[in-house]
Amino acid sequence: MENALTFTYIITRLNEVLSSAIVIIAFSLFVYMFTYNLRSAIGRAFAILLACMCFAYAGDVALYKVTNIEDAIPWLKFQWIGIAFIPAAYLHFADVLLRATKAISSRRRFTVLLAYFFGFLILLLAIQTDYLVRDPFYSPGVTQFRSGPFFWIFTCYFYTTLLWGAYKVYRARARCLTSGARKRMTYLAISFVAPALGVYPYMLIANAPKLMPPIILFITLFLVNLGIAIMIIAMAYSVVFFGAMSPDRVIKHNLIHLLLRGSFVATIVISIIQALPEQQQILGLPRELILTTSIVTVIVLSQLFINMLKPAIDSIIFYQDRNEIRWISELDRRLLTTSDLQQALENILIILCENLRVRTGFIYNLAANQGPRLEAYTGPIDDVEEAIANIDVNALITQKNGSDGFHFIVQNSFWFVILKTQSRDRSLGLLGIEARAAEYDLTPDEEEITVLLLDHAEQALEDRRLQQQIFSALRSIIPDIKRVQRLSSAVSYAGASNLNLLTEENPIHTPDFSKLVKDALSHYWGGPKLTQSPLLNLRVVQDAISENDGNQSKALRAVLERAIEKQRPDGERQLTAAEWLIYNILELKFIQGMRVRDIAHRLAMSEADLYRKQRLAIEEVARTLSEMETQNGVSEFVQLQSSERKNSHDS
Repeated sequence: MENALTFTYIITRLNEVLSSAIVIIAFSLFVYMFTYNLRSAIGRAFAILLACMCFAYAGDVALYKVTNIEDAIPWLKFQWIGIAFIPAAYLHFADVLLRATKAISSRRRFTVLLAYFFGFLILLLAIQTDYLVRDPFYSPGVTQFRSGPFFWIFTCYFYTTLLWGAYKVYRARARCLTSGARKRMTYLAISFVAPALGVYPYMLIANAPKLMPPIILFITLFLVNLGIAIMIIAMAYSVVFFGAMSPDRVIKHNLIHLLLRGSFVATIVISIIQALPEQQQILGLPRELILTTSIVTVIVLSQLFINMLKPAIDSIIFYQDRNEIRWISELDRRLLTTSDLQQALENILIILCENLRVRTGFIYNLAANQGPRLEAYTGPIDDVEEAIANIDVNALITQKNGSDGFHFIVQNSFWFVILKTQSRDRSLGLLGIEARAAEYDLTPDEEEITVLLLDHAEQALEDRRLQQQIFSALRSIIPDIKRVQRLSSAVSYAGASNLNLLTEENPIHTPDFSKLVKDALSHYWGGPKLTQSPLLNLRVVQDAISENDGNQSKALRAVLERAIEKQRPDGERQLTAAEWLIYNILELKFIQGMRVRDIAHRLAMSEADLYRKQRLAIEEVARTLSEMETQNGVSEFVQLQSSERKNSHDS
């Protein structure tokens, strides 16, 4: 008897943890949908399904903690927010799946709206009357209402909509034209019933808490909840590909790492909270201290553990591309940023100067994309600038890094060496250090260390030069990569709503969009950068032409003015307030056409700071224009869908 009670307690706790895990998973996927799939009608419909599950299972978790029926009643009613609307959410989800395959029906859309209205009536009946549910009973783990006289109507409605929705999913799968789309629709069809299985209140059918022995009941609930958790993940895995603008590899990576770092870690934390005894003292310490320490430890160690497993996880997820993924990861770790290069060269200078017992040194980069520049130095900057200004370049070239096997060229109280590529056919930079003597006097040990450091400096500069060439090539192909990614997404399902993106050459997709905006603003009142700007191809500009006497330049100027006005804060204008800075710079510089010096004086800031803030202001205008263009495209799509529904209804 005691063993049975212990097992019942353990399985009850496991059910509580699993219910919490389902809430966490559903909420995590809900947030994911609104972050990455907000533009997808299928993603939004699935998010509503997940929200219904969150309400139902959050109520379950709360009911595990209540100790009397009075405290349970508010949570029982809270659950019905999810239960009442889950049938409508099913119809909505199935309808958008069919619409994605170009099976558009105004009657079906009206049925979905009617179902949501009916769900609202069901919710009112559940929380305000006894017609649907009544006489709640309290039993740890299975606290529920008893069924009311109209509950059978709800049951018929619930399963009718479920079967109807399943039929729609079957139709959507049948309409898929490719094996890939059909495979993902199959995953959806298999996992489609998961939310309904988890949300429908089966205990109400029994009208009593003693439907079956507690052990059998809790084991059954545990297995059902475990299956539901797996199925909603499988369902989400299928849904996230609809309307997504990223390749499958990125989508899978984001989803799996969200589940690992979010849902998995949160579930472990919940498990610890449930596993700790309720007593106030544990091992002589307050329970709160033990609990806090355990949670912090789990969060820190789990992140380290996931980071350690990341290569293995990525190898499993991207098995076919594992070698390329490994190279990409290695490239990410090995890339030299500008700061990395400067730090590496500065370290080389410090070691070299310390080894030769001098205070001043510098490295001048001759292969920088922005032109020759001082990359790193140590010692007084005035001495470095004077040394650079007085270099006799012809003498350096003639001496070819010294003579008689010496590495340095002695000139103007400095020792110089020209840093070259590994093939020695191109100059990368110039290294100079303070001359410690009028003649070259390195000892053999110093010579050995110097050779090694110079070799490292040359490698760093050459690696950076090669990386810059790679970056330049990537910048030129990024627009094509984005188009390929949009292509792989748009053709995933027949008739996907984002198919029109394939034929668009929209400026917002170009990597230099901010520069296009800056150019247009610089010729705001007229000039080739406005009249011939690629921004004239924006849909929002084309729509504004009719309002500007058919003049494209005026339309673009009006759109730019609208984007600038969106930066204007509420309230009375202030020239020196931080929140007004972006708008003031844009209005004074581009609309009024004031000089930089006068603007800086009026805004009480330096010209250098003004240039930095101006870049930020232009980026804000570019971001606003991108949002305006996106919203314009969404509006066009809504109008298109409305027209298609009207035509379908007329036919």
